[in-house]
Amino acid sequence: MTDDWLASVHIDAAVFALRPDYRALLLLAEDLVPGPSDDISDKLLADAERRAPHDDHPHVAAWREAFRAFGAKPQRTRPSVEALLRRLPQGLPRIDRLTDAYNAVSVGHVVPVGGEDADHYVGPPRLVRATGAEPFDTTASGEPVVEHPEPGEVVWRDDAGVTCRRWNWRQCTRTRLTTATTRAVFVLDALGPLDDAALASAGDALAEALLATSPGARIARRLLSPP
Repeated sequence: MTDDWLASVHIDAAVFALRPDYRALLLLAEDLVPGPSDDISDKLLADAERRAPHDDHPHVAAWREAFRAFGAKPQRTRPSVEALLRRLPQGLPRIDRLTDAYNAVSVGHVVPVGGEDADHYVGPPRLVRATGAEPFDTTASGEPVVEHPEPGEVVWRDDAGVTCRRWNWRQCTRTRLTTATTRAVFVLDALGPLDDAALASAGDALAEALLATSPGARIARRLLSPP
């Protein structure tokens, strides 16, 4: 089941046409132990805060360029890793054990990382350029709302709608990690400045962080790259 699920993940050719240097490393983790932030996840974040770069990084700059390429304004909707790095002066948020683990890897390795509850997917994940008709479940002023991506926007989606807008900017409410998540998929996004070795190293670090919070977890991975 794990191998079949990972094998079903797809990146559309239109995304690779936009950024031929794009690669995605996916980790599917099962038997996770969810819960609120604790001493283990706090230490992961504290270590990442100490290691994080405090100057502009070429991988962040590449992601700004990628956002501009499909019409997003990175000053208003920042790549996820940049949004985290900008929070370093006041300290990274402590959210829950699983989210803390992947945020620590994102900051420590300067790579966008997202985590989703795999059991809430409807069909396989795929990265596409949106038509603009796809539903995106989110919240506004604390209330549930349905939005739609801009035509041409790069989005992760499944059969039910968009799971993450603007490549790695904002995740939907349906598949978000919660303190009940035991099976999750994590996506590490790489562009040219982050080579395959560095991407693999970030994946190793994420696996280690997940095993630190969930010693019995089973983790499989798959690298998707241009054909």
